Amino acid sequence: MTVRGFVVCSRQMAPAADDPQDGAPDRAGLVLVALILVAAVANLNLSVANVALPSIGQHFDSSQTTLDLIAVGYSLGLACSVLWLGALGDRYGRKSMLLLGTLLAIPFSLLAAYAWTDSVLIVARIGGGLAAGMAYPTTLALITALWSGPGRTKSIALWSGLGGAIAALGPLLSGLLLEHFYWGSVFLLTLPLAVVALVVAWRFVPAHVNESTEQVDNLGGILSLVLVGALILSINFAPVPNKGTLTIVLAIVAVAALLLFVWRQRRAPNPLYDLEVAARPPFWVAACAGIIVFGSLMGAMFVGQQFLQNVLGYSTLDAGLAILPAAAAMVIVAPRSAKIVEARGARFTLLFGYVFVLLGFLTMLLLWKEGISYWKVGLGYALVGIGVGLAGTPASHSLTSSVPVRRVGMASGTADLQRDLGGAIMQSIFGALLTAGYATAAAAAVSASDTHVTQSVQNQLTKSFDGAESIAQQYPQHAAEITAAAKTAFLQGDQWAYLAGIVAVLLGAVVVFFWFPKMEREKTLLAEYHVADTEPPAAPDVPAGPPQPTPA
Repeated sequence: MTVRGFVVCSRQMAPAADDPQDGAPDRAGLVLVALILVAAVANLNLSVANVALPSIGQHFDSSQTTLDLIAVGYSLGLACSVLWLGALGDRYGRKSMLLLGTLLAIPFSLLAAYAWTDSVLIVARIGGGLAAGMAYPTTLALITALWSGPGRTKSIALWSGLGGAIAALGPLLSGLLLEHFYWGSVFLLTLPLAVVALVVAWRFVPAHVNESTEQVDNLGGILSLVLVGALILSINFAPVPNKGTLTIVLAIVAVAALLLFVWRQRRAPNPLYDLEVAARPPFWVAACAGIIVFGSLMGAMFVGQQFLQNVLGYSTLDAGLAILPAAAAMVIVAPRSAKIVEARGARFTLLFGYVFVLLGFLTMLLLWKEGISYWKVGLGYALVGIGVGLAGTPASHSLTSSVPVRRVGMASGTADLQRDLGGAIMQSIFGALLTAGYATAAAAAVSASDTHVTQSVQNQLTKSFDGAESIAQQYPQHAAEITAAAKTAFLQGDQWAYLAGIVAVLLGAVVVFFWFPKMEREKTLLAEYHVADTEPPAAPDVPAGPPQPTPA
């Protein structure tokens, strides 16, 4: 899509400003383009590392756990920070936070591109995620503040669909770069986009729209950061040998931070996360549903890229091209999802999307084997893309529709958490299962072989597919046997990951089916919330004073 066509499309999607039932800002199409470009910087950075993981693993001789952390680092930084930084944007200026986050994306991308160790690369990825945490939450917050009525639904659909498609295009663009340049080039992809987004956002995005004057709960923000960070890291370290104590400590920290966060939010004069609002069914069910939907997309791309290159032998470019069906499906389906939400309600649209995500994981589980033809790969990605395109809009729309305007930062932060926490959790779970499954199968293959293997070689064989490939190069007489065993071990590990995805989708569908209100009930609840949130607080009762004497 050309830039001119994108602007025209955005203008068509955006409502007219003079329609009292369907409010929109001046130059709505350009404003929406600016917000989507800013979001695109974050969305592209989420996925550019996936296709480069095999190259990064070979360059640094990284373990599978380290590769997992490189892949999940950006999501981790985002998920840690979106609630706190979104609230700071609500208080001190959304546009300022948006511009600062987009600006900081540039040095962190440069650090990632020229990282001298894989540990530095992990730090750069987390830092980039923190920078995105400044910019990304404000994009949806501004859409919610600037648009109303069906125009808001359409704008969110375009923001959600194009955002997911850009994330899916990341591996394609990365693969193209890796055909000609070194692994770090993939992290330079977002630099020109960040510069353009910075200029367009500075020029067209309005400043100071429905911003809060209340103090930010900074203690709650710190607790939320510790909670999410400890949770994600504990999942990643769970399958690593000799890291049991660290995993337990991180899990205890996460639980303690959760309890303290809830305690703080119940007592803070201006809580970071309004638990009464969060308890509304259209809010909490949509949040859970979105975590699974967007997490499924990121998890499928994370495992799928390694499957395509390690098992099927795709080049980096071919592996990136393989994801195009997911990107195309999201772009095509997302605008239609908005119409389905208006006609059938969020609950129906969410469940409809879940069906396709489930079919995608079943395709991967049953058909993704060694030596398969491409149509089976494309089918799996297309089904997941259709599901995310359908479910992404209602998941985000329900959040923003069920909160008061003063809490729009909380809604946008939660919508971002759907993507970032969902991506971080699902990639971490998939990565942990892939690591555990691969290590188990590789160790069994070593034990069953008649060849004497030293402990150091066995550790290298079982730590990752790239480790096995490194050993294969050292022992060319056994290269074919080692590579075949590594592929078999990888396939066992990714089966565990796809099964976890199926279980997550089924659990999410159960939650949506039983707890998300049907269309008419949802409309009634949203109307009730609107009235309750806009009513002025009742005047306090003033005790009657002593009777006054009657004038003569």
